[in-house]
Amino acid sequence: MGVTEKVAQVVSHAPMIALLGNPNCGKTALFNRLTGARQKVANYAGVTIERKEGHFVSPAGHPYRVLDLPGAYSLTAQTPDEAITRDVVAGLRAGDGSPDVVVCVVDATNLRLNLRLVLEIQRLGLPMVLCLNMVDMARKRGIEIDAAKLAQELHMTVVETVAVQGGGEKSLLRALDDMWPVVPVKPKALAAIDAVSVEETQREVRRILALVSKEAARTDDLSEKIDNVVLHPVVGPAILAVLMFLIFQAVFTWAAVPMEMISGGVESLGALLGTYMGEGVLRSLLVEGILGGVGSVLVFLPQILILFFFILVLEDVGYLPRAAFLLDRLMGGVGLSGRAFIPLLSSFACAIPGVMAARTIQNPRDRLVTIMIAPLMTCSARLPVYALVIAAFIPEREVWGTVSLQGLILFVLYFAGIISAMAVAWVMKRAAGTKTQQALMMELPRYHWPHLRNLAIGLWERAKIFLMRVGTVILTLMVLLWALSSFPGAPEGATHPPIYYSIAGMLGRALEVVFAPIGFGWEICIALVPGMAAREVAVGALGTVYALSQTGDELATSLTPVLAASWSMATALSLLAWYVFAPQCLSTLSVVRRETGKSRYAFIMAGYMFALAYGASFITYHTARLLGA
Repeated sequence: MGVTEKVAQVVSHAPMIALLGNPNCGKTALFNRLTGARQKVANYAGVTIERKEGHFVSPAGHPYRVLDLPGAYSLTAQTPDEAITRDVVAGLRAGDGSPDVVVCVVDATNLRLNLRLVLEIQRLGLPMVLCLNMVDMARKRGIEIDAAKLAQELHMTVVETVAVQGGGEKSLLRALDDMWPVVPVKPKALAAIDAVSVEETQREVRRILALVSKEAARTDDLSEKIDNVVLHPVVGPAILAVLMFLIFQAVFTWAAVPMEMISGGVESLGALLGTYMGEGVLRSLLVEGILGGVGSVLVFLPQILILFFFILVLEDVGYLPRAAFLLDRLMGGVGLSGRAFIPLLSSFACAIPGVMAARTIQNPRDRLVTIMIAPLMTCSARLPVYALVIAAFIPEREVWGTVSLQGLILFVLYFAGIISAMAVAWVMKRAAGTKTQQALMMELPRYHWPHLRNLAIGLWERAKIFLMRVGTVILTLMVLLWALSSFPGAPEGATHPPIYYSIAGMLGRALEVVFAPIGFGWEICIALVPGMAAREVAVGALGTVYALSQTGDELATSLTPVLAASWSMATALSLLAWYVFAPQCLSTLSVVRRETGKSRYAFIMAGYMFALAYGASFITYHTARLLGA
C-alpha cells in the first residue's frame, strides 16, 4: 500500500467535525485555516448545494475530517441550505452519518443573534466546542465577553478565534485533542429542539448575555454615519446607479492597454508561426483554429478581471447587502423581495452560482421566479461578445466631455438585462396570482477596508476559472469547429472561401434561413451553435470562422476590423440585442433542472429566452435599417 493510500485510509477513519454557524460568522475562513489545500468540494446527493470537506492532523498527531456546513440561523429550517445543515447534524442524511464533534462558530460582535443556534444544537446532545470568532472586532467596539463564564453557562469548551487574520486555531486544536479519543454519540431526535419554544430560547439567550457580556455605551459610529447617506431613499439609489455606471466606464478605459498587449502578443505569435511554418493542415490548425479562436477570447481577460475587482471590493467593504435593501422597494414592485438581489448579483459573474444562491430565499414561489430570471443578468461570458461588437462599431470617443461612449453603451446593455428581468418577474408573479410579498430582513455587516489578500485570491480564482475554460472547453470547441470548418475542402473552381463548402458552412447556411430576418449571416449562425456550450465561445468561433474565410494567404490578425468591414451597423446592433436575452448555456439549464427538480422549467427558460432574443433582435434590426444604419 502506497503513502497516498495509507493517508486516505487514516483520514477515512478519522473523527468527523462539523463546522456550523450563522452566515457571515467566519466559519468558512476557519475551515480554510484548518484544512489549507487539503479539501474537496462536491455536492450533497440529489441537490446542488455545495459540500466542502477537508482534513488535517493536530499537533498531537490526531487526524480529523472537517465538514463546512451551509450557514444557518436555526435548525428549524426555512431554506434548502438550512435543511441540509439540520439533516447532517441530526444524522438524517443517508451516507453522511452524524458528526462526532460539532464546532459551532459564533460572531462575537453579535452574540445575541448567534446563541440561539448554539442552544438548539446543544439539545441534540452531541459533543461541542464553541468558537468565539471575531473577538478582535468585538473589543474594538467596546464589547467584552467573559469566555470562561460563557463556557460555564453553556457547559462546553469555549475558544477565542480571529479566523480571517489567523489566531486561536491552536487553542481549538488543543480543545479537540482534549476530547480524544472521540466516542461517537447518536444525536437526539429533532423533537428535542421543538420541545423548547422560541420565546424560551430567547429568554435563555438574554440571561446568558447579561452574565457574560458587557458593552460600552454606543455612539454614532462611522458605519452608521455612512448608512445615513447610502441608505437614504433618494440619495442611496443615485449613489448605486453612479457606482454601476463608473464600473462599466472603467471596464473599457482601464482595460485598453493590457488588452492591446495581449492582442499584440497573439498577433505576433500568429505572424511568427505563419512565417516559419509551411502551408498545411498543422499550420491552419495552430494559426487559424487555435490562435484565431482562443486568442480572440483571451484578449478580454483584463475587462473581466476589472469588473470582478469592483464587485469584490463592494462585497468586501460591506456595501452589497445595503444594495439589496436599496432595491427592495423596486423589486417589491415586481413581486420580489430585496433578498433576490444577491442571487441576481451573483449572476453577473455566472448564472450558475446565481441560480444556486436562490436557495436562500424562503418563499418557494419567489425562489422559482428568481431562478427563472437570474440568467437575464449579464454574465461575464457575454462581456467578450459585447466588448468585441462595441469596439468594432461604436467610435472610441467621449460624450458630455468625460464619458466614454463605448462604456455608456455597455452600461445600457447591462441595464437592459436588469429591466427585462424585472419585467419577466412581474409577468410571472401576475400569472401565478401571487400578491403577497415577504418583508426583507437581512443582517447588515459593518463597513471595513477591503482585505488585499481576499481581493487577490478572488481575482486569481476568477482568472484561473477563465483560463481553465479557455484551455479546456473553449480550446476543445475551437479545434472541433476548425475541423468542421476545414473539411471537406473547396471544389475546383470554387468562387467562395473554403469554409463556405465545409460541414460548418453547410450548417451555417441551413440556419441562415431562420436567422436571416434578424440580420444574421451564415458566419454568425456558425458561431451561435458552439456558443450554446459557453457564450464566450461565440467570439472564438467568429475568430476561427473569419480567419478561415480569408482568401489567398491573408489572415485576420485582428477580428475587430474584419467585423467592422463585414457587418452592417444594423446586424451589429441586432447581435447585441440577441445576447441581452440569449438562450442559456447547457450548464445553466442543467443546474436549473437540478435546483427546481423538474426538467420543464429548463425547457421553459430556454424557450422564453429564445423568443425574447429573437423578438428583440428582429425589432432592433429592422428599426436600425429604417433609420439607415
